[in-house]
Amino acid sequence: MFKGFSIKQHLMTGVSYMIPIVVVGGLCMAIAKVFGGALVGDQTNTIPWMINEIGKAAMVFVVPVLAAGIAYSIADRPGIVPGLIMGFIANNIKAGFIGGVVGALLVGYLVLFLKNYLKVPNSLKGLMPIMVLPLLSSVIMGLIMIGLLGEPIAAFQNGILVWMKSMQGGSKFLLGAIIGAMMGFDMGGPVNKTAGLFAKGLMVDKIFGPASAMIIGGMVPPLGVSLSVLLSKKKYSKAEVEAAKATFPLGLCYITEGVLPFAASDPLRVIPACSIGSAVAGGLALMWGTASPVPHGGIFVVPLMDNPLMFLLALGIGTVVTATILTLLKPTRVEGDEESNTEENVNLDDLEIKIG
Repeated sequence: MFKGFSIKQHLMTGVSYMIPIVVVGGLCMAIAKVFGGALVGDQTNTIPWMINEIGKAAMVFVVPVLAAGIAYSIADRPGIVPGLIMGFIANNIKAGFIGGVVGALLVGYLVLFLKNYLKVPNSLKGLMPIMVLPLLSSVIMGLIMIGLLGEPIAAFQNGILVWMKSMQGGSKFLLGAIIGAMMGFDMGGPVNKTAGLFAKGLMVDKIFGPASAMIIGGMVPPLGVSLSVLLSKKKYSKAEVEAAKATFPLGLCYITEGVLPFAASDPLRVIPACSIGSAVAGGLALMWGTASPVPHGGIFVVPLMDNPLMFLLALGIGTVVTATILTLLKPTRVEGDEESNTEENVNLDDLEIKIG
């Protein structure tokens, strides 16, 4: 009835709707900055300024669409409008990403509760999904958000932003290393997605540094494994050597899942090597001031990043770290380890059959 309270699934649904807006908005602002410079916002009525305005307009919808996606995942179509409203309320009261998530979860489950337990005359049942449920849930949860939850959530959100902006060298490295390690740990699994959710959430408030740590943390594992295979082919099977040819371009495209065949066959060596390399790269990327305006794109969005050369340097270092650790941990394959379909010749004269 309540969809198992699978909050993670609902959050991921909301994020999946949010990402295209972040990509479009971030790319527009990045392109405008490339052609208009850092002060593009002051160049009124120029093409770069207009593109920047398009990006800013897109970013306004990030939290509302995120909230609508979460509420929709929980309560289906009756949750869309209340979710949008909670997202706009979160924007207005400066509660940001966290406020949008909290409001969406609460209003989504409220809609679901009302849908299951609110009894209305048959004549009004047709109005339930288009008027009754959206109206009641929006008013009830809107009052709670504005009058009760908004201020503490906004204070908490602001505290995170102040802390993020005040971070210096060592603390930046630590945060980037944590994000990177999580991205490299399970290659698209729940730990990876948790780190991604954190980094993407901060993008809503125009904090783009963690996004670069997220991207680099996802690129290092496939690149590092590919380099390890290149340096020590004798330690890998023929199938793995062939797989590495595809793993490298996948890494450049920020598709971490290319490492899964290697991790599945040798998790105790591959996962630590990937996590450590990603941690080093993520820490260096954040410490060196790299920032990505978009959450996806891999090598193709590097030119749009802040400090792109430092990003590439951190990527190279992390790749080498992963490759070195993995190469050292991997044992040399013994001749004959490869699976063979050749049947062993059996001399029937050597068989001894004992009866009784």
